[in-house]
Formats: sequence, structure tokens, C-alpha cells
Amino acid sequence: MIVLSLCCSTAKGTHIVGGEFTYKHLGDTLTVFGVLHKYQVTLSIYEDCFNGDRSAIADDNPAFLALYDGEGKEFLDIDSNIQTFAHITVPANFSNECVSNIPQTCLFKRVFNKIYYLPPNATGYVVSYQKCCRNNAIINIAQPGNSGSTYFCTIPPAPYVNNSATFTNYPPQIICLNEPLFYDNSATDPDGDSLSYEFCYAFKGGDLNNSKPNPPFPPPYDTVDYLTPFSYSNPLTGFPPVRINPKTGIITGTPNRTGRYLVTICCNEWRNGAIINTIKREFQFVVTNCSKTVLANIPQYSTDANTYIVSCTDFKVNFENTSTGGFAYYWDFGVSGDGDTSTQFQPSFTYPDTGTYVVRLLVNPRSTCPDSITRLVKVYPKFHANFEDTGYHCMNAPIQFVDQSSATIKPITNWYWSFGDGDSSIEQSPAHTYKFGGTYNVTLISQNIKNCVDTVLRKVIVESFRPFAGKDTLIVKGESIQFNAAGGTKYTWTPATNLNDTTIYNPTGYYPDTGTFVYYLHVSSNFGCAGDDTIKVLVINQAEFFVPTAFTPNGDGMNDLFRPLAVGYRKLNYFRVYNRWGQQVYYSKSLEGGWDGTYGSKQCDLGVYYWEVSFVDRFGKEGATKGDVTLIR
Repeated sequence: MIVLSLCCSTAKGTHIVGGEFTYKHLGDTLTVFGVLHKYQVTLSIYEDCFNGDRSAIADDNPAFLALYDGEGKEFLDIDSNIQTFAHITVPANFSNECVSNIPQTCLFKRVFNKIYYLPPNATGYVVSYQKCCRNNAIINIAQPGNSGSTYFCTIPPAPYVNNSATFTNYPPQIICLNEPLFYDNSATDPDGDSLSYEFCYAFKGGDLNNSKPNPPFPPPYDTVDYLTPFSYSNPLTGFPPVRINPKTGIITGTPNRTGRYLVTICCNEWRNGAIINTIKREFQFVVTNCSKTVLANIPQYSTDANTYIVSCTDFKVNFENTSTGGFAYYWDFGVSGDGDTSTQFQPSFTYPDTGTYVVRLLVNPRSTCPDSITRLVKVYPKFHANFEDTGYHCMNAPIQFVDQSSATIKPITNWYWSFGDGDSSIEQSPAHTYKFGGTYNVTLISQNIKNCVDTVLRKVIVESFRPFAGKDTLIVKGESIQFNAAGGTKYTWTPATNLNDTTIYNPTGYYPDTGTFVYYLHVSSNFGCAGDDTIKVLVINQAEFFVPTAFTPNGDGMNDLFRPLAVGYRKLNYFRVYNRWGQQVYYSKSLEGGWDGTYGSKQCDLGVYYWEVSFVDRFGKEGATKGDVTLIR
């Protein structure tokens, strides 16, 4: 029977800044139970001995290690008395007489070893260690002061027998702000397995209530909560961004924000095309302002790693020098032979051919405080973005945009179109339809395989084409009307009944008799846009007033105004509306407006109102008519 002891330690682990597991296969032992694999598992934890509490550091010994099956379902072993095998002071590996404020550091590496005899199984094994809590100053995860650490290793299942990879170098203790970072986090593998590298998740462990779990909890483990904009794959900010090379394990980039960052690196072991094991190194990267007195710097204007520019228009490159503290400069433009160097502050150089060149700038050469920097220059002229468009520039008609970008180095691989109306596309030659007429700024950004990028902007005019035959019309027989169509440059009216011309926008129609006449108008424009509209002419026998018997002034846009429709009259003398007490609530000499159901800016009551119209007919005779209307809401 195994008794699990859940005890709490008062010494927090804020001094622990990192940790990692490795293991070795030491051979096989034949027992009555079968073959047992002998593994030596090594836990290394890194202790901050400059800021860390001495009692907390002492509490790291002994270590508690737990053994589980690979799925975390079966608890197999707990060792609560693993004594320190080695306690090493890690060298800072940083010296520069031209840094005016070298940060003070102190780092211990505490090593624990444990031998396990493990029978082959189908799930493998997990060895786990947990401690609370992390440094409260970590800025890329939530609540670091109450978020513990879990370090673990996995021993693969049968038939694999494995030795884990081992990281070659110590983790970095000093990282300078706005300085190019080049840290070799590679590993070696005694089995000859292929290795790949990536940033990966860190895991929670103990907490304030159980700072040193005994035994450590089984997998699976909860990941820490990363704060925006950080993530496990983007653990600290930089320009260029801080990245790890998946093949070499080299971390590069230029950190551009001070602070303490939790970073986890995974080294994957590949055998026969499959990952058989992953070792993790967790560490806190501290970015500080190193205040260098001399700083060599060539700016980076390319998104390519450590690249000054990608020159896609010319072989001549103009170099910018943003170094500080310098009095002499030496440039090497990366071309073998004479004439590829300069001592100017900001020189120009014409490259002999396309290619990628390593440019080195040395500031204050042969002095006591020199500094240098290397950048890449990529020369791939010429690259030019261009396009044309085909099709009718009409609303709701597709316009075909055709990429005509040209490049010396092909292929062209990426396109981004912005059509000026909020829509975009990444196709090479897309078609686009505009819903409205107007002038649109169309932009094409194209890119070739060498990351040459160019942009072209062109205005595209889309015609606001709206064919209009006119409003439906009511007239008296024997009268003529003048049509007034709009929207284009060519017009065709059908049928030709009563029209003097069917090919102009403003024909005259004469109607000697009553009836209803519907005309169809086809309109086209100089842009090639075409469309249709209709107009209806109603011819009545004599002059009339058409007056509604009710209206609803409720603001819905339908039947909100009360007004008579007059046909065949020369003049309106007045149009009046009265309430039931005879009070005039509306007066006008025009029928174009109408009564909106208000009087004195107030809504009138529902009910019946009375109206009166005085007019002059088309023969010059005066007359009047009246009636009533019901106001409804």
C-alpha cells in the first residue's frame, strides 16, 4: 500500500527561473518478472541566487519525483527524498567593457538524479516534478505569483529504447534591449535521432496552498494563461520578432521591451519519420537596458529576418547608419574582391548581380570600444506591380481585373487587391462587381518568391447608371406632354404610339382621345451600360380633381400627406383645410406640398376635416370644389 502525503511548504519557489528533464538508458536487467530497462532520469532546476531567498533555495532539496504511466492513469512510484547530486554556479557568459551598466546576476543549477527500472509497456512513462510559485515580475502570463511550475519527461513506450536529447548551452542570463539576439539553444542526441525545435507551452504546478506537491500530480497538466499579445509561440516582443529556427534551435530577433518573460523551448526527437520524445526547457528571459556606450546599427526595413532591405528596383543600394557613440566606420558590403568596402558614414554601393549579401558595419574599428553588426541585403531587381481591367464600368456588372506584374525573379506568389469599396481579394486576377457608381481607388500589392513587394494604385470610374423614363402622368384628352427621360446618351421608346420621335430623350406625345398608354424606354450610355424603364400616361375625358377620402400622417412614408391631384387646370387659387369648428388648419396656393395633419406644430386630432379648392380651368374660367377627408393614425 502506498500512502500519498499532501504537504504544504512555506518556502515559495519564486527563485526558480527554469527547469528541464533529461534521461539516459543504462542498459537492461533480466529479472523473474522479465526484462527491465534501467533509466537514469536527471532533473535540473535553475535558481536565481541574486534575488532569490536563501531559505527558499535550501527548500529545493530534497526533490519530490512521481512516476506515472504514459496516460497518467496509474500512479507507480513516489520518491520524496531525492538529494541534490550537484549544485553548480552558472557563468554569466557576458562581458563588454563598453556596456556602462552590466546587470548583476547569480544563477545556480541544481541537479537531481533518480534510477528507475521500468518494464516495457504500451503507454510509456511520465516522471514529474512540481513547485510553486513563479516570479511575480513575469509579464507575459497571468497571475505568475500564484502559478506554479510542472517539469516532466516522457519515456516512450515499447518497442522504443531511448536516450533523450540534451541541450548544449546554458540558458541566457542577460538579454539587451534593442540588441540583436543570437542564442544557440540546440541539443545533441546520443541515438542519432533527428531534432526539431519550437516554442511551446509552459505548465502550471503547485500553488500557494500546496507549494511543493508530494507527490506531484499526474498528467495531463494545465497550461499557463498567456496575456495578449503574448502566446507560447510569441513569448516576447521584438522587431524583428523573436523566433526559433526549427532546424538549428537558434533563437534570433531584437527584443524591444524590457521585462521578465516565461519562455519554453521544445526539442522533438524524430525517428523513422515520427516524434518519439520531446524534452522541454523552461526559462525566464530577462530583457534589460544595457546602456551600451557604442552601438553599431543598420536599420531593418524588411520583414525578412535580419534584413536591411530587399532591393527590387535597382542594383544600387543606399545604406543608412543609425549607430550611436561612433567616430569611425568601416563597411564591408559582402562582395569578394576589391572595392567592396567603405569608410563613409552612409555609403552607397552598386552590386554586380542578384543575390543575398551579408553586410557588416564596424563602428570605431581598432579602438577600445568597437561594436559591429551584420545585416542581409537582398538584391533582386526588377519587380513592378501593374494591372489592367476589362468589362463595362457599370453598376452590378463584373469588372475583370488582370494582374500584369513583372519580375526578373519569378514566380510571383502573392497578390492583395483592395477594390476601394471595402472588398478585397487574394486571387491573381479577380473579377469584382460594384453595387454603386463612383470613383474607386483600386490597389494591387504583389510579391514574388524573393519577397519583393510593389504597390500600384489606379482610379476606376463606375458609372452611376440609372435609366429613368419619367413619372407616370395624368392628362386630359386633346393635350400634349413633353417627356424628359434621363440616365444615358441613347434612347429608344416603344411603342411609337402618339410620339413624334422614338430616338430622343424628350419626345412630345399628343393624345386626341382617352386611354392608358404604357411606354418602354431602353437607355444606353457611353460606358456601354444599358437598362430599361417604363412610364404610364393616363388620358381622361375632362379636367378633374382626384381627392383621397382619408390619410394617415404617422411618419411611415406612406399616405402621410393630404393633397388633391389636379388634371387639366390652368391655375390653383388656393387649397384650404378646416376642422369641424370651421377653424382653418392648412392653406396653400400650390398642390406640390400637402397637409401633414398638424396645426401650429402640433398634431391634430383624429376625425373628419373639410377642404375647399379654388381654381382657374384651362379655358380661363374660375371655379371651386369642396369635400371632406378623415385623418387616421
